[in-house]
Amino acid sequence: MEEEEEEEWLFESLRLYNDLHVFELQDPTRVIEWTGEKRVCVAGYGNGRRNEILQLVLPPRLCAKENQGLCPERDFKVEHGGFSDRPVFSLKHVPRTSLLLTSGPPDNALQVWRMEPDETDVMKPVTSIPTKPGGEDGWAKMATTSGKPSRVLHGTRTDNVQVTDIETKQTLFMAASVNSEGISTLAFLDEATALACSTKGQLFRADTRQASNLLTTVGQQPETSAPGEQSWCAAVRRCQADASATDDPLIARLSSSGRVVLTDLRDTANTLATAQCCGPTSGLHGADFLSVSFAPLLRGCLSVSGFDGTVRIYDTRHWDPLMPEEAKPLFLHKGHLLSGARDTETPPWVTAHTWHPSRPRTLLSAASDGSLHAWDWADPPAGR
Repeated sequence: MEEEEEEEWLFESLRLYNDLHVFELQDPTRVIEWTGEKRVCVAGYGNGRRNEILQLVLPPRLCAKENQGLCPERDFKVEHGGFSDRPVFSLKHVPRTSLLLTSGPPDNALQVWRMEPDETDVMKPVTSIPTKPGGEDGWAKMATTSGKPSRVLHGTRTDNVQVTDIETKQTLFMAASVNSEGISTLAFLDEATALACSTKGQLFRADTRQASNLLTTVGQQPETSAPGEQSWCAAVRRCQADASATDDPLIARLSSSGRVVLTDLRDTANTLATAQCCGPTSGLHGADFLSVSFAPLLRGCLSVSGFDGTVRIYDTRHWDPLMPEEAKPLFLHKGHLLSGARDTETPPWVTAHTWHPSRPRTLLSAASDGSLHAWDWADPPAGR
């Protein structure tokens, strides 16, 4: 039956996708980080062993101007590589540099890596950056900025969020907070303003130029509407530099019950829209891989994963802020369920996904079986 489903999906892919590339990593990754329009980094997250960090060049046919159709080939190219002695739960590229930052258990320190220009295939650890302890230690969440000097926003809880100069390791900002909530997401809104989303869904903002260093609460914490709504993550859509761009600056918060809450960053006191997108997380992975992301070039679109072996894309423009309802996906990528490894009875779980920065409908997604997909979804058929 599985072979019949796979054949049906491959046949259906000719209609649903403009491009589909399937690759199997040596180890599964929970990070997919862009280091350029044609390059991404992935890394293993296994405990008790060394984990490989790789910079991959995308398949040439995926980068071509004309679509090339279905192409399930192993044609990603490894450009740089290195090994981490700890699991990589988070990885961020420092814009306009050859530096990468990683974090993962057993502590909250950041590891700094450099992709050596004179040794084209080597990725070397150069230093580490500590995060101030706060409550129970855990792996640090991170965000980087393109400003000078290169800086990283990092922390595990609202009382230890800080900004650090990456080169000098000097602390430039240390948050002061009246509480100590776990952090799920950190983001720079601009060169001076930082935003944090707690695991309870509460938003916090800080101006790193202010002497008070106060991390202030903004908006309301979403009301818990389901027993499984125990963890939240978030994504930020900033104003585009292009003056012709019309999308508003938004933050999307995703709960482990499958609920998405949209808020305008200029009016955080009010909810812009909310919708039920998935069923609650359950089983082995729980809320470990929750992910929500805005499409950078498609107005109103966002994607959700971490609930099963699929990536779901939604058009939020029709969501009703006053009457929340179950949202129907605009597109559903279920290829990891049907094209991944067969050496386990447990269905693969999507561990990460990301949108291509310049191809509107192109995404990359990874799953717990080590499968990595690059796919460009077609316009929905008429009538859908």
